[in-house]
Amino acid sequence: MNFEHCIRCTICVENCPVFKVNPEFPGPKQSGPDAQRFRLDGEKSVDEWIRLCCQCKRCEVACPYDVNPAEIILAAQLKYGKEHYRALSARLFANNYYLGRLGSMFAPLVNKMASVDIIKNIMNVFGISTYMPFPKFHVLSMNKAWRKSGKGQKKVVFFYGCFLNFNRPDIGKQIRELLVSMGIEVVMPHQVCCGLPALGNGDMETARHFALKNAGILAEYIDKGYDVIYACTSCGLTLVHDYPGILNVPNGKKIAENCYNVHEYIVKLIDEGYVDLLFNPVETSVAYHIPCHLRAIGIGYPALKLFDRIPGLEYHVLDENCCGLAGSYGFKKKNQETSVMLGKIASAAIQALEVDAVVADCGACRMQLEALSGIPALDPSQIIHESLQSAKVKTAKKS
Repeated sequence: MNFEHCIRCTICVENCPVFKVNPEFPGPKQSGPDAQRFRLDGEKSVDEWIRLCCQCKRCEVACPYDVNPAEIILAAQLKYGKEHYRALSARLFANNYYLGRLGSMFAPLVNKMASVDIIKNIMNVFGISTYMPFPKFHVLSMNKAWRKSGKGQKKVVFFYGCFLNFNRPDIGKQIRELLVSMGIEVVMPHQVCCGLPALGNGDMETARHFALKNAGILAEYIDKGYDVIYACTSCGLTLVHDYPGILNVPNGKKIAENCYNVHEYIVKLIDEGYVDLLFNPVETSVAYHIPCHLRAIGIGYPALKLFDRIPGLEYHVLDENCCGLAGSYGFKKKNQETSVMLGKIASAAIQALEVDAVVADCGACRMQLEALSGIPALDPSQIIHESLQSAKVKTAKKS
């Protein structure tokens, strides 16, 4: 976090979505490297506006001097959270994994209650926003799926994350089937939250608790020759950036070096000649919204390399706007106006294209954009799964 390299450049400010719509936030330059010069005296944090940053990482992607303003801001947010009272909403979202487990356990009741007006009013009192429908929970979560599927020379451990686990296990199982069809052994050990919701809500202790549990499991599989696969871009960013970084977990570097986005991994298999894929036409047009955290990972847009192979698929890449939800950020009442304003900007760009669907690698992006645009939202793997006619393993090199 070398803030001294920050000069009078304001590229990060120009790329900050929150600064664009919320005058209370001074922007990543002032709240990050500029303010850091005054945080070194050990005094108690007083800048409440530090919590307005949504940690989209767009400032870090834009910075030409590798200053990492978002990481500086995150450290300041964690310090602020430790020194001040954290609202109930922040405490709840920091423990999102446990909320997900309860929601899944009592899915029919929880789904029904979340749509009742009086329950929404109570949530508003506790600082939780209800401007869009909450994602539905499912009893048959990914945690209850088969732990091991398929056989092959390639072996992966699938880190599916909380959203696919509790809210969209259908997409998670589809991804598993996709990988198995390519001659890959897929294991899904018991796992917990990646830790990002806790980090984003100022709770370093809980974030590191989750990270340590996952790191121990993932490192053990890596030592046995497995690669780590993720589908959620926010989970992926946490694994490759925060585990060896701010969370500083044992084996964090090893995990980061053996971690792949699911579409990145499929492209890798094609390039290596391991698998030959035959795609059916998918006659549809989509707006491919690029999640901020996919940009921050720095692997490009691997799903597009697969989309290019699908006959009949028309896609439009939209990477200029943040959806505004940013995980639990937009579910807090105090951030609702900012979240909705950003979401409407992103949705307007999608609506102008008159497409059949929105596609995004991030579950939060899909929720926000579908709710505000009225256009169905899909994970890229759903289109790839629909198109894939056959997957023939071309090479089976013995280890």
